[in-house]
Amino acid sequence: MENWKTMLGDELKENGESWEDVEANTMTEEDMAKKFDDGYGGVEGCAFTVWTKGRVYFPVCYDGAEWVGSVSRNPDGKPTDHHGG
Repeated sequence: MENWKTMLGDELKENGESWEDVEANTMTEEDMAKKFDDGYGGVEGCAFTVWTKGRVYFPVCYDGAEWVGSVSRNPDGKPTDHHGG
């Protein structure tokens, strides 16, 4: 079982960002804390978009496995990797 808050926190850190960088978030604290099965099967996590100073974060899914993806918020000349498997 996992939740978006933990997964998003990990992705923020991986991109050199923190919760202090979040400018907007479509989820409530309750949405972020809700536990769900992020493994294969059906999609269980809620839809969301989170904007930071440098990136836009969103849910990604492949065969029901869920995780957080992100892309640059502004042009930075860096290519975007494939999302979703």
